[in-house]
Amino acid sequence: MNEPKKIKMILPVPLPAEAIGMFEQQIPENLRRSDITIDFVAPRNGAKILDSFYEFTLADAFVLDAGMAAEKEGYDAVCINSMSDSGLHALRSCLSIPVIGPCEATLLTACMTGQKFSILTMWDRWKPMYMKTIREQGLQTRLASIRAIGVNPDAEELLAGKEEVVFDLLKREGEAAIEKDGADVIILGSTTMYQSYDFLSANLPVPVLNPGLIALKTCEMFLDLGMAHSPRYYQPPREKDENLFSGVECKFA
Repeated sequence: MNEPKKIKMILPVPLPAEAIGMFEQQIPENLRRSDITIDFVAPRNGAKILDSFYEFTLADAFVLDAGMAAEKEGYDAVCINSMSDSGLHALRSCLSIPVIGPCEATLLTACMTGQKFSILTMWDRWKPMYMKTIREQGLQTRLASIRAIGVNPDAEELLAGKEEVVFDLLKREGEAAIEKDGADVIILGSTTMYQSYDFLSANLPVPVLNPGLIALKTCEMFLDLGMAHSPRYYQPPREKDENLFSGVECKFA
């Protein structure tokens, strides 16, 4: 019998163990595969809530640190659990195994699902990270809107305890995205918003895309097909220092 494949699922910010457990819950049992093991890990240090270009850069660096040795550690793929796609291109340059980011995977899935997509997000400060990938993929004409509900995100508690308020706000903005902006597809703007997926799917008349699950299933597809990114485009570095961050403290030791 073949050994299970292993995916290293990297969160974008350092988190205590109990908060990492909240992220693990985004994968329902019926979508888990017995032939694939998923290890959720957080970087040792870095960003807090991805509220600025400063924080985006910290997340890129420390997600790179968390993933650059994944191949040597025996992982078959890396999946970044954030719509920031932190460290995505750098990790593809370091690794020959598949590296998947939710923003890229979900935007491209949206283009197969409808003509125009809208992104529902917690606050305006996350808009630059979506626009980065939209521009990279040349999808500006497919974007209907990015709508924020004006609620500060919480990387540790996620939406727990806020469902009654947040879900209705997301529904209201989702309806506006469809009726006013012309969206055919709605994208959740963060893997931290997965708790709203069932509610929005049941209450909006268009497909709702859950980025964490789409990234995972894209990763599984790459493993099933024996695919990875092109080394011709993602050229490996001539020299790679895997101990570059070795002196950095672990925030949650």
